[in-house]
Amino acid sequence: MEGMILPIIIGVIVGLAIGFLIAKTLEKNRASATVKRAKKNAAGILKAAKVDAEAFKKDKILQAKEKFIELKSEHEKIIMSREKKINDIEKRWRDKESQVGQELSKNKKLNQQLEKKIADFDYKLEFIERKENEIEKLHKKQVENLEVISGLSADDAKEELVKSLKEEAKSDAMAYIQDTLEEAKLTADQDARKVILNTIQRVGVEQTVENCVSVFNLESDDVKGRIIGREGRNIRAIEAATGVEIIVDDTPEAIILSCFDPVRREIARLSLHNLVTDGRIHPARIEEVVKKTEKKINQEIIEVGKRTVIDLGIHGLHPELIKTVGRMKFRSSYGQNLLQHSREVANLCGLMAAELGLNAKVAKRAGLLHDIGKVPDTDSELPHALLGMEWAQKYGEKPDVCNAIGAHHDEIEMKSMIAPIVQVCDAISGARPGARRQVLDSYIQRLKDLEDVAFGFSGVQKAYAIQAGRELRVIVESEKVNDIKAAELSFSISQKIQNDMTYPGQVRVTVIRETRAVNIAK
Repeated sequence: MEGMILPIIIGVIVGLAIGFLIAKTLEKNRASATVKRAKKNAAGILKAAKVDAEAFKKDKILQAKEKFIELKSEHEKIIMSREKKINDIEKRWRDKESQVGQELSKNKKLNQQLEKKIADFDYKLEFIERKENEIEKLHKKQVENLEVISGLSADDAKEELVKSLKEEAKSDAMAYIQDTLEEAKLTADQDARKVILNTIQRVGVEQTVENCVSVFNLESDDVKGRIIGREGRNIRAIEAATGVEIIVDDTPEAIILSCFDPVRREIARLSLHNLVTDGRIHPARIEEVVKKTEKKINQEIIEVGKRTVIDLGIHGLHPELIKTVGRMKFRSSYGQNLLQHSREVANLCGLMAAELGLNAKVAKRAGLLHDIGKVPDTDSELPHALLGMEWAQKYGEKPDVCNAIGAHHDEIEMKSMIAPIVQVCDAISGARPGARRQVLDSYIQRLKDLEDVAFGFSGVQKAYAIQAGRELRVIVESEKVNDIKAAELSFSISQKIQNDMTYPGQVRVTVIRETRAVNIAK
């Protein structure tokens, strides 16, 4: 059995070796066949590539020839265009040369004509000079003959003639001036009266006199008790807040408000009206209403100023000057309402300027502003005319207007025709019977001086002159003045009034110090 297996194994091994050799031979044959096919394909591809390369080369050469031909044609076109332009330029140049030649020939002819005219002119000029010489010789000969006949030289005769003409002209001029002056003297007064009368007759004037009291009417006498309040606390609060003395007497359904300052009286009147209408009258409410009324009065001052300048046709006035014009409503001059007086003067100035052929608008402007110095924000030692002129200059008014304001009482020199018109119209407005009260103005000034004495001490918050100047009520700041200093302040003020002022009767000085504690619950 084992002897059979060994030959079989050997046979299998030999068969495998023979099979391997056969496979290698077959593989080598296939590889050589593949190489041959690859070489054949490569030769075919190389041949095709050479054919394509030749075709591409021929195509590119053809395209290059076409591009060259195209560029050549374009270049020839450009060259032809440039040659055409050069030919055109040469043609125009030849035309210009021909024109210049023609013009030169024309100029040559003109020069010839001009030379001929110059020669003619020179000949005529020479002829004229000969004639002038002949005329001059004849003139000298005639003058010599006249000197021989008259026995005077030419210069002497000229002096005699000039002298006689001067004397004759002088006598004629003196006679004319004399006649003109006499005629002016005869007609000046008449013309001035005519202008003033025509002006006054065309102005309707409200003749008003300012008083120091106002009457507040009530619906019933029951309201008086509410205004007075418990133990008079309401009426004291009103007097302290407004500085106006309130007189409650037996006059039915009326309360008297007494104060020299119209602004304070108006604030007190409007405050009382609001309090009575509302029905709530107590010290805290009184102070609140008085503050609101003061703001309302300040706004009303601005509105009055605007209405006034609109009514008079005055434009471009500075807002501060408009506010000053509004404050005139609550000021008086010798008992005459200052705003009514200024409006009247403005209208008179406008009409009089129109009568004289001057600028009526400028005259109205100067007339309205001539007394703005009487409404000062602060005390000043300048006269009201100069103070008003300074304000007008400060707020951009024209020099004519400023000069008219400053010169209407002759403090400065008048430099325009508007200035005397303002002065005359101011005198016309104040000279009417009943227009002014000198005593009232001095009385109001005395009360203002009385209040200024109190303001001269530190710690004084408010000061009011009441009872026609017989009492000075001073309200002090409680933080700065204690009770002991309040008594000392009352004595000091009374001594200063006694030493520095002149007044009838007695003046009682009342110093009021009020302490308040205020907290807010949130």
